[in-house]
Amino acid sequence: MRQQEESRKITAMIDHLNDILRPAGLFVRGGFHPEPDDDIPDLPGGGRAGTVVLIGNAGADMWRAFSIAADMSARNPLDKWLRTKIDSAAGAVGAHVVLPNSGPPFVPIQEWAARAEPLYRSPIGIMIHSEFGLWHAYRAALLFPGRIALPSRGSDDSPCDTCAGKSCLKVCPADAFLTDRFDASACAAHLDSHAGTNCRVGGCLARRACPVGREYLYVPDQQKFHTAAMLRAVRSGYGLEIGAES
Repeated sequence: MRQQEESRKITAMIDHLNDILRPAGLFVRGGFHPEPDDDIPDLPGGGRAGTVVLIGNAGADMWRAFSIAADMSARNPLDKWLRTKIDSAAGAVGAHVVLPNSGPPFVPIQEWAARAEPLYRSPIGIMIHSEFGLWHAYRAALLFPGRIALPSRGSDDSPCDTCAGKSCLKVCPADAFLTDRFDASACAAHLDSHAGTNCRVGGCLARRACPVGREYLYVPDQQKFHTAAMLRAVRSGYGLEIGAES
C-alpha cells in the first residue's frame, strides 16, 4: 500500500512537471540516482543531490514555442528563454537547475542522459534514441536533495546495431566524420563555402540521412539556427564536442 502511494506521488510530480513544460515543447526525459563518479554539482548550501531528472525536447515543438515568444535579437536567446521556462518548472517542485552549457566547466549531460533513458552513440557521434532518432536534445538537469523513486529506465537496443547501410557515414560532403573524432574545422569550412549551402540551410546531411525518427525531423528554421550556433562555437575557439545535441 505504501509503495503504491509513493508511486502515485512520483507519477503526480512528473505529470505536474510535464504540464508546466509542455507549452514550451519540453518534457521529462527520465532520471537516475547519482553515484560519486557521476560528477554532479553540489546543491546550493553544499548538499549532495539524491535524484537527477533530465528535461529535454524532441522534434520541432520546442522550436515553435521559442521562435514565437523569444527575443531573437538577444545574446544567446535560446539559453535565456530555456532558463526562464525551466526555472519556473524547477521552482514548482523544489529542484535546483543545472544547464548543460552553463560552463566552462561543462557538465557531462550526455552521460547523465544515458543513465536516465536508453541512449546510444551513433556512428556520427550524436546520441541516438530509438523513437526520436537524432532529433532530440537535453536542455537541463533538475537536482533534488532526496532520493526519489523513479520509473524503470527501459532497455531498448540501439537502432544503429541493425542499420546495415550506415548512410549517415557516407554523405558528409566535408568528410568531417573521422574514425576517431569529428573534424569541426572541416565541417565549419564547408558550411562557410558556397558548396555548403545545403547543410547550412537545411541542416547536417549526415544527420538527415538517418532513417530513425524521421517524424521528429527539425523544421528548416530550426536547422538553420542550430547550424549557425555550431559555426559560432567553432569560430570562437570552443570547437564542437562530437555528440552534442542541438
